[in-house]
Amino acid sequence: MKTVPHQIPARVVLYPKDVENITGRRGRTARTLLNKIRTALGKSKDEFVTIKEFSLFTGIDEELIKDFLQT
Repeated sequence: MKTVPHQIPARVVLYPKDVENITGRRGRTARTLLNKIRTALGKSKDEFVTIKEFSLFTGIDEELIKDFLQT
C-alpha cells in the first residue's frame, strides 16, 4: 500500500510579518495596516485578515501576495 505524502495547504491568512515582507514596512506599521483592514471590514481584533481582503484593500494582486508567502 502506497502512502501519500502530506501536503501543506496554502495559507489564506496574513500575519504582520507577511505584511512586512510584502510592503517593506516595519512591524508596527504592518500591524496598524492589518487593524485598519479589520476595522474597515467590521471584524474584531481577534479575526484574521485573508489574502483576498488584503488584496482588495491595498490593490496588490492576490497572485503577487501568494508569491511572497511561498518564499
